[in-house]
Amino acid sequence: MKVALFVTCLNDTLFPNTGRATLDLLERLGVEVDFPTGQTCCGQMHVNSGYRAQARTIMRGFLDAFEGYETVVAPSSSCVGTVRHQFPKLAAEAGEPDLARRVESIAPRVFDLSEFLVDVLGVEDVGAYFPHKVTYHSTCHSLRGIELDDRPYRLLRAVRGLTLIDLPNSEECCGFGGTFSVKNPDVSVAMGSDKARHVRETGAQVLVAPDRSCLMHLGGLLSRSRGGIQVMHLAEVLAGTDRRAS
Repeated sequence: MKVALFVTCLNDTLFPNTGRATLDLLERLGVEVDFPTGQTCCGQMHVNSGYRAQARTIMRGFLDAFEGYETVVAPSSSCVGTVRHQFPKLAAEAGEPDLARRVESIAPRVFDLSEFLVDVLGVEDVGAYFPHKVTYHSTCHSLRGIELDDRPYRLLRAVRGLTLIDLPNSEECCGFGGTFSVKNPDVSVAMGSDKARHVRETGAQVLVAPDRSCLMHLGGLLSRSRGGIQVMHLAEVLAGTDRRAS
């Protein structure tokens, strides 16, 4: 099976290990991965900030880069949510039937990593090994946007050596919200501090989530508390193997 990897601009620019982990994981599972070099951004920040014309230009670039692939996988539920929910609105506003058809065609073929693993490949045990105490943050886009439900939990529970600890008030927002954290920094920090406190209460060593944006926000807050809690993308945990056995 061949897929296209949409690594997302945040991962590509600030957290390249997430993209590498996604690639390693997919190839370990026998998936052939292509990386379209014309990819840039999904335009989520532009939509959120009201720059819809600019977002539409970025959307066209996404379509040009990916519409030739049967399946597109991204390690970001927020970016997948943008393709599924914002692209159709942007296309409709343009009043171009051909553009709307292109969006309608590609949207169902774009998957969050955990969706692809569980729903498309039919895999929950990916052969990972991660001997640490982990708690999982259900980001807003993953929970309410594309409704990942328990897919990430099923994947984490199958990881050898991993102890999964429930996160109190797991459905609450971390406060990042993209440009929300820039426009409303005090509220954003207050929300994030509550989430960070709940993370510390679990006694976990690692906080895992499917979106690097939320992990960036919470990672900064957790580092200030000097509790030694690491933040990792779900792909990084699932890509881990017991090198002692190799």
